[in-house]
Amino acid sequence: MKSAVETLSPTRVKLTVEVPYEELKPSLDAAYTTIAGQIQVPGFRRGKVPARIIDQRLGKGAVLQEAVNEALPRFYGQALDEHAIRPLGQPEVDVTEVPLEADQQLTFTAEVDRRPEITLPELDGIAVEVDPIEVTDADIDERLTTLRERFGTLKGVERAAQEGDFVSLDLSARIGDEEIDTVSGVSYEVGSGNMLEGLDQALVGLAAGETTTFQAPLAGGEHAGQEADCTVTVQSVKERELPALDDAFAQLASEFDTLEELKADVLSEVERSKRFGQGVQARDKIMAALLERTEIPVPDGLVEHEVNHHLEEEGRLDDAEHRAEVDADTRKSMAAQFLLDAIAEVREVRVERNELIEYLVMASSQYGMDPNQFAQAVDEQGQIPAMVSEVARRKALASVLEKAVVTDTAGNPVDLESVIGPRVTEGDAGEPDGDAATDATDADAAAPAQSESAGDADA
Repeated sequence: MKSAVETLSPTRVKLTVEVPYEELKPSLDAAYTTIAGQIQVPGFRRGKVPARIIDQRLGKGAVLQEAVNEALPRFYGQALDEHAIRPLGQPEVDVTEVPLEADQQLTFTAEVDRRPEITLPELDGIAVEVDPIEVTDADIDERLTTLRERFGTLKGVERAAQEGDFVSLDLSARIGDEEIDTVSGVSYEVGSGNMLEGLDQALVGLAAGETTTFQAPLAGGEHAGQEADCTVTVQSVKERELPALDDAFAQLASEFDTLEELKADVLSEVERSKRFGQGVQARDKIMAALLERTEIPVPDGLVEHEVNHHLEEEGRLDDAEHRAEVDADTRKSMAAQFLLDAIAEVREVRVERNELIEYLVMASSQYGMDPNQFAQAVDEQGQIPAMVSEVARRKALASVLEKAVVTDTAGNPVDLESVIGPRVTEGDAGEPDGDAATDATDADAAAPAQSESAGDADA
């Protein structure tokens, strides 16, 4: 087999592959065997039909098509390996010549997006500044109020609803003369903003037994986005009574005996939260600095595919302004993936089995699934390599964060331990342990999924 590669762009190549008849012959023999087992010819047992009879009955072209379809992925994969190409997505294959005679050859071309070659900047010693940690009385009060709300009680009131109240309501939506939806007796917190747009404004000032109308775009269903005439009736209004902030509340809401002990714990919690936020800010700034210092081309075809898929799911294919936003976000996300993959490669990052399990458990909790069921579902969908890649990217970024110089605006050094996660050392290399040791693919839960496998290159 001979192959040649033509670079069409920094992210796309065209392979031309020539396969001599002798190398295709095993696939031709297999094709005859397969077809012989599928057809019934008088005078011959199934599976024992000679090749010349198959050629007479079906034509040599049918056999060649079977053979080529079976052989193409293998020869395509060999060409990828020969030229060290890491593909993204499926190729566009064009068979230009098939060997009807022994002195002829199979020739095909395959255009495919590839992972770009990236020249990494200096990774160690990146310096960024972050906001200092400042814990105020307002921060403490906000946490204590949130805690009190968890133990609050609802009491009916004889007044109009206001923000923060809980109302029982009836709600209906119509478009023209058609009633689209109606619900009754729904409990809703005024001001939460998690139902229809404009509902909170309509409810404020409305007492039990009163009705009003407003217009709002529907949030879901086949009429999503369409303007509807909505009618809301308040059945009852309740306000939340918060428990007194004293030692008795501290004993009710925590393991502490006094309010002062509870406040001290809340202070520590706020400090930890702000320290984590500080770390996230540093991580984001370092990532932005890396992207700014690195030229990373992204495949236009993959971007367009992901953008169209995103907009189609939202029902906003014709929204040009939103398309531009999604396009920019997709390009940034892909560039970040390529960058972290390159860092993982140069740093020889290895994903251990326990790290993959930890990531799967964390992801399963986000979906509200049992970890074992989630892992099984991910495995059945072929997404384990994507999970491996995501863990590798996190470790790659952690290796950069470890050697970054991070200070707050007051000049104080900042410890990033809260966001770095597992520590990465030089030589932490190799493939993931166990059955999960597969070639990494580029995919992300919140980002475009891209394949780096040879895939099925059918003619």
